[in-house]
Amino acid sequence: MAYDIDPELAAALAAMPKGPNGAMLDFSDIPALRARMEAAGAQLPAPAPDPRVKIETLSIPREDGTALDVVMFHPGGIDRPRPSLLYFHAGGQVLGSAHDRASHAYAATMALRLDIVLAVVDYRLAPETRAPGAAEDGYLAFTHLTEHATEHGIAPDRIGLAGASGGGAPATATALMLRDRGDRRPRLLSLNYPMLDDRNETPSSHEIVDLGIYDRRENTYAWAAVLGDRAGAPDVHPYSAPGRATDVTGLPDTFIAVAQYDVFRDENIDFARRLIAAGVPVDLHLYAHAYHAWDIFAPNSALARTFEQTWYDYLRRHLHG
Repeated sequence: MAYDIDPELAAALAAMPKGPNGAMLDFSDIPALRARMEAAGAQLPAPAPDPRVKIETLSIPREDGTALDVVMFHPGGIDRPRPSLLYFHAGGQVLGSAHDRASHAYAATMALRLDIVLAVVDYRLAPETRAPGAAEDGYLAFTHLTEHATEHGIAPDRIGLAGASGGGAPATATALMLRDRGDRRPRLLSLNYPMLDDRNETPSSHEIVDLGIYDRRENTYAWAAVLGDRAGAPDVHPYSAPGRATDVTGLPDTFIAVAQYDVFRDENIDFARRLIAAGVPVDLHLYAHAYHAWDIFAPNSALARTFEQTWYDYLRRHLHG
């Protein structure tokens, strides 16, 4: 397939290192991929912390005796109750960490510009923890923050959920869990090109096969890690793959952004359609000439700046309004 990619994004794509299989990331061997990424990250200089943002790690005990870390970014410290966004990082549900210092500058900037407490969930990854383990971590983090909001400088009725790419699955599943279990409703659900459906049956899942960003092959490997032999089975629960949800009533106002040349494009549009049909207010944004995670890989491009302004405006309105 020919991809009519925006010139700025095309230049960024051409500059990305690719492996022997033509992909930026090889999900066929997750331990080896993690090791390569860790080694590459160790070569980068540690970003200087922003003195305007207080960073602390909240450790929440799980029932099994382990602990869930949530890295909190407080603009100006804990001086008054602020809205909060519980954020689930990208990485196909198999990569990444809330403790990744390279991503701290991104999180700190977001907290400052939105004047919110950004809480990044260090959810458990697959294949070591299969779904819905990551979503259960999201549920634990959200309910803890609402119950202990005052001590963390958070307004308990102004906590939203957000997820990017792989983080979109546990963010959405957390929203479903909160609804089903009768807990406080999140202020919003924000999804940037979210990974929602393990079935890989949509047209875009068959079209996006050779871009080298995150294509059908990578998505298939990732879902196999997340679900094991359940991947593609008819009875996968929505807490494990939220694109499977048939009842999406009662979910919070939702923001969805996706690119034209994204393996997730059609499952994201379909999910938005079902939300709208269920009476959920949805802001759906489809970015032409863009590929998956264009705002991360080409952050200085016009398309990235346009998206960021739209996204930040939405978050401000819903968290502070």
